[in-house]
Amino acid sequence: MWQWALLAIAALGIGVTKSGFSGMGMIHVLIFAHVLGARESTGIVLPMLIAGDVFAILFYGKHANWSYIYRMIPPALLGICMGAWAMTWLDSAVYKPFIGATILLLVVLQTVRVWRPQWFENVPQSQWFAWSMGILAGTTTMMANAAGPVFGLYLLAIGLPKLEFVGTAAWFFLLINVTKIPFSWGLGLIRIDTLSMNLLLIPLVAFGLWLGRKLVQRISQRVFDSLILSVTAAAAIRMVLG
Repeated sequence: MWQWALLAIAALGIGVTKSGFSGMGMIHVLIFAHVLGARESTGIVLPMLIAGDVFAILFYGKHANWSYIYRMIPPALLGICMGAWAMTWLDSAVYKPFIGATILLLVVLQTVRVWRPQWFENVPQSQWFAWSMGILAGTTTMMANAAGPVFGLYLLAIGLPKLEFVGTAAWFFLLINVTKIPFSWGLGLIRIDTLSMNLLLIPLVAFGLWLGRKLVQRISQRVFDSLILSVTAAAAIRMVLG
């Protein structure tokens, strides 16, 4: 029963994450990995993530900024292929700390950028930055469903307001997560028996998104940005520690 309780909390967390709090996505990643195993959980969670993306699009999809989605999709697809290849031979004990350290470095860079914006004045809009973040987002989403903090930091760096942030992330992750289905199925991470668990937990994803939506409406842009950074940093440290 305690395992099902943790899974229910994690499903709620997916919904809250899809409402805009991308850094909190690491919480459900850690819970599912703890209960179901780091590698196995990536495929089991995927249908719930897709459901969360669909729910988020219903609320925020019209606010999406498609120019940034088009810019990030090609490198993200490359990253997915790289992640799928790495999963065939890398142990999760190796790649989880690596992903956590990478995300933590991005948090540090974003924090420095807030305090010293002149140092990074032209970086967020550069092509190399978009491709670097896109490849990293694709790799981390394939290997650990952990691209939320990466893409969230990218959207913070380019300065998208709250509603555009959530709408852009919703469409981006729907496209990316649907693309991951054949890879996860081929790796044996999505099976008929795992889909029954998804049917039980998806209603909690919808409820979590409703709760997150209420919270997004009540906080300022500055508090929103600070929450994204702080929760992302905490989750990244947890990944590094294992």
